[in-house]
Amino acid sequence: MRVAVFTETFLPKTDGIVTVVCLLLDHLHKRGIETVVVAPKMGIDRYNATPVIGVPGVKMPLYPELRVGPPTLSTYHEVKRFNPDIVHLIHPALVGIPGMLMAKRLDVPMLASFHLDLARISHHFGIGFMEPVVDQLTKLVFNAADYSLAPSRLVMEYMENIGIQRVGLWKRGVDAERFNPRYASDVMRYHLSNGHPEDLLMLYVGRLSHEKQINHLKAVLEQVPGARLALVGDGPAREDLQAHFAGTPTHFVGYLKGEQLSQAYASADMFVFPSAMETFGLVVVEAMAAGLPVVASRVGGVCDIVHEGVNGYSFESGDIPALVDAVRAIGADPARMKAMGRAAREFAETQSWDAMMDEVIDVYARLREERQPAMTA
Repeated sequence: MRVAVFTETFLPKTDGIVTVVCLLLDHLHKRGIETVVVAPKMGIDRYNATPVIGVPGVKMPLYPELRVGPPTLSTYHEVKRFNPDIVHLIHPALVGIPGMLMAKRLDVPMLASFHLDLARISHHFGIGFMEPVVDQLTKLVFNAADYSLAPSRLVMEYMENIGIQRVGLWKRGVDAERFNPRYASDVMRYHLSNGHPEDLLMLYVGRLSHEKQINHLKAVLEQVPGARLALVGDGPAREDLQAHFAGTPTHFVGYLKGEQLSQAYASADMFVFPSAMETFGLVVVEAMAAGLPVVASRVGGVCDIVHEGVNGYSFESGDIPALVDAVRAIGADPARMKAMGRAAREFAETQSWDAMMDEVIDVYARLREERQPAMTA
């Protein structure tokens, strides 16, 4: 089988979407499936065994680390030479929608997966009047594919509610070896806590941007004695957040990767995630795999993985008192906090990436079989 993956974002950018795409490509290679990636041109010509077809573009104002632009005729010829059996579109937009036209031209089945809640993003950035338009465009684009995949039951329900016809579930997994309590490090904890390892250490990992609502965590620092916060990651809101958290026990750690990231997860006491919107929230299950109880807003896949009072707590996005109460409830009893961390780890061990990715391959196979009568008629 040969799969062409069209994505709006790829390496060297690092985010949840890029992580999932790379894991998918690695898994397909492991299963003997040939792949090619069509993505914005960012200086990456190959990812492991997968060649990358770069699409020229310009910087995006709100996300300057992204380049956007449509594929060209040359892109089409390169895809045609690859001769794909399946086209997988990672939330089709400027790259993916022309990719759909290419797939139609080549008479190749299309799978579209949902990764970005554009309607809720428009609401968060004060242009909520665009939500009905975005919903309608999302419906049109995803219904143009042969089948669609949602990352969580919450998103699946949204997709069905706006009229997308054929929707399945592609849950997110976790590498429970890479994210593991055994990476706990006294040196890393000392670093994350700015030299106060005895304090209650909250960890956030992810993009530092306004829609993540990281500023809400200041109330926790003000109302929970002995609480400290480590922010791992970077992004456009960093300067604003540094001003907002000035004078509080907050450490801006910057990007971490590899073993250092594994150590950061395993060396904190709990994971906090107050985001306003997510399609899944991959970092939440990574933290759980590292043995951390989580306090997260009810966005994306959080409701699928957080069992209230067992491995963490969830709260309605923007409900700061509930966020504070959840952190206080976990942090007040160290023995209970450790028990919740063990429960988080036990759940994460059931969330294998291999199983999740094999389900996608099953969808590829089914779409090919459905197309066979038309192709051989």
